[in-house]
Amino acid sequence: MKRFEGKVAIVTGGASGIGRAATLAFAGEGAKVVVADVVGPGGEETVRMVKGLGGEALFVQTDVSKAEEVKAMVDRAVEVFGRLDCAFNNAGIVSPDVSVSRTTEESWDRMIAINLKGVFLCMKYEIPKMLKGGGGSIVNMASVMGLVGDGGHPAYAASKHGVVGLTKTVALQYAQAKIRVNAVCPGVIRTPMVTNLLAEKPDLKPFMDAISPMKRMAEAEEVARVVVFLCTEDASYINGHALPIDGGSVAR
Repeated sequence: MKRFEGKVAIVTGGASGIGRAATLAFAGEGAKVVVADVVGPGGEETVRMVKGLGGEALFVQTDVSKAEEVKAMVDRAVEVFGRLDCAFNNAGIVSPDVSVSRTTEESWDRMIAINLKGVFLCMKYEIPKMLKGGGGSIVNMASVMGLVGDGGHPAYAASKHGVVGLTKTVALQYAQAKIRVNAVCPGVIRTPMVTNLLAEKPDLKPFMDAISPMKRMAEAEEVARVVVFLCTEDASYINGHALPIDGGSVAR
């Protein structure tokens, strides 16, 4: 029997990259998946990929920084599939590599609204549905830059440190309610965004590979497998953890 047979998962930011890989991984284990993203065509394509593999999925266009859209997305998941068991709150953006003195207030506010407030809003509306179903598992997208400092990207690093702190706090709040909350902290991952960047600046590849002691970037599927694991019963005693997926970068 597949590990998520009869269960329902939400994946935000599911239109591409790690979100798409996680959606396919959940579906491959039997979950019905709600794909949420601001990018309609990409989200619909992810759903088609799931259905092409014989799974069930639904796309709901969602801006995770807007409470009414997040609530509507979670409500839609339960309306269509009847329950909510797992959530991967993955949607996020990156910031320019600039100093804090050159970071605009507008870019700071947008980063916090999507990367941090978006995770808060998702949990705010997911957890009541999970409580009604007797429990669940949540994985939030952080970053290695949520664990250590960085020479650039102040808004991004702040938002991801916030996700780690929020994850630990919510994990403690619901530890006795059978809801586990963890975060994943990827390093450099080969996503469409990174691939496009390398197409423009191929000289960056040696630098990106060198960041990890393993001397390579990770694939999106490597992160997706960890996300799925954290939602299984095999991870039943893992709670409030921020797990680096970085080839050993933060071990230095």
